[in-house]
Amino acid sequence: MPRTLRVRKTILPFPPGPLDGRVSTPLRCLVALCALLASLATPSPAQAPAGPAVSDWRRGGVCYEVFVRSFYDSDGDGVGDLRGLTRKLDYINDGDPGSQRDLGAGCIWLMPVARSPSYHGYDVTNYYEVNREYGTNEDFRELVAQAHRRGIRVVVDLVLNHMSSEHPYFKSALLDPASPYRDWFHWSPTQRQTRGWSVPTWHKAPTRDEYYYGLFWHGMPDLNLANPAVTAEAQRIARFWLEEMDVDGFRLDAVGHFFEHDGDPRNGPGTYPWLRDFQAYVQRVKPGAFTVGEVWDSMGAVLRYYPDQLESYFAFEVSDALLDAVRSGSRHRLVAAVERVQRELPPGRWASFQRNHDQTRTLTQLQGDLARARLAASLLLTLPGLPFVYYGEEIGMTGDKPDPRLRTPMHWARGRAAGFTRGTPWEPLRPDSLTANVEAQDGDPASLLNHYRWLIHLRAAHPALGSSGEFVPLDAADDAVMGYLRRGEGRTVLVLANLGDRRLSAVALSSAGAILPPGRYVARPLPHGGSGAPLRVRADGRLSGWSPVPTLEPFETRILELARRD
Repeated sequence: MPRTLRVRKTILPFPPGPLDGRVSTPLRCLVALCALLASLATPSPAQAPAGPAVSDWRRGGVCYEVFVRSFYDSDGDGVGDLRGLTRKLDYINDGDPGSQRDLGAGCIWLMPVARSPSYHGYDVTNYYEVNREYGTNEDFRELVAQAHRRGIRVVVDLVLNHMSSEHPYFKSALLDPASPYRDWFHWSPTQRQTRGWSVPTWHKAPTRDEYYYGLFWHGMPDLNLANPAVTAEAQRIARFWLEEMDVDGFRLDAVGHFFEHDGDPRNGPGTYPWLRDFQAYVQRVKPGAFTVGEVWDSMGAVLRYYPDQLESYFAFEVSDALLDAVRSGSRHRLVAAVERVQRELPPGRWASFQRNHDQTRTLTQLQGDLARARLAASLLLTLPGLPFVYYGEEIGMTGDKPDPRLRTPMHWARGRAAGFTRGTPWEPLRPDSLTANVEAQDGDPASLLNHYRWLIHLRAAHPALGSSGEFVPLDAADDAVMGYLRRGEGRTVLVLANLGDRRLSAVALSSAGAILPPGRYVARPLPHGGSGAPLRVRADGRLSGWSPVPTLEPFETRILELARRD
């Protein structure tokens, strides 16, 4: 991300030289000013960026979600840490555009890394200090520096809906009715009911006859974001991470629950102006910083968070439709979901994903079917949106509720503890760690890991496949055929997928309207081209009964670029 330039008030001495004493004061000032501007425009070796430019990473980028506790343990205590993640950055992106031994992700999203009494970190006790099990603030800064050298942007989970019941501010409010932090939280003399919640959300205070509001758990009291003091603190926290820790943006947790309204904790009217002001503040502190919000709700609800609040939000509806397409063998729900997103949301400002840390992992959802898992990855990484990949999905890790079993240690090798630690892992590994691991798949061209690597690098190399490239669905007689064009920056890519479990021959594609300029084309396989299927588009610009490939195997995806021949 571009850095904010801070210029202090400085007296500009006229540089010594043969003209000293023989020029006018205005000229002296002009020369000095030019010298300053030249020094700012040409960074010194110490100032020069060590990695690739970061200005347009969203267009073809992919973000990789990491749970630090489960990624890699550097000191043998069984808990993943920041130094361990730093050692494994080359796996995510080695900074070499010519290499495809890395995943090629341009961004990492770190689940909470601030101090917390829990394993997951979503109940923060100190927003300004890294979890001591993960390391120190200096370890975090070194991680960010090493990531930036490789062209990786660092996005951190920012938890502002609630804090830990162990936080000093809540303890003060709990013990002292006159505490300055009393109005930082929500209180009631009776236990109230929260609409749509089957479990209690108002919890009995241990100190007096009253209740406090904690939507997710009694250990996470909700913050009163309507209090200007709370908002000011949220802004100070954001500034600290942007400036002192040099992060590139935030994933904001549970933004759909920031404001309760008439007993309903979802999408309260106070949410939208608050997020609008917070986004503006983030951009003032660090122009270009990335923000993505969690609103686990219908697309209709998510639409109210645009156009001028956070930069983007996760498209849960598209995620569900993607897995439904892979399981059911029918394209219709997924096509409708992507078309709606494209029609109603600003281009490039939504985040796609398969699964995250709160959801049953893809391969478990698909009952261990690796062919369907490859298909799901192909769809995710060729559809619009900024894709997020949850760590371990690329090697087919499994996982189901309860939550700790969704967040088990990463499988690096075949040996003891799957190469995650020299000690005892904080959470037992999954039974498939001997096969679903990086070492076993690294050298296998047909592995799921190498399929992800290929797709992520392909997406980065072809502007049409990026987050804001246009999505144009195509018609086919068979519901199992999902064909679509991706268009952007003068390039057109055809994606053709067989969602079903039977071989298809001579699949014919058509379009409802004009989609291409008239002329002759050839559809060449990506990434290396070669001979391809000819296509002639008539004067009306439509496709009609075109078969770009002779056959499609079950769950197979073909990706081809359309090139003009005249």
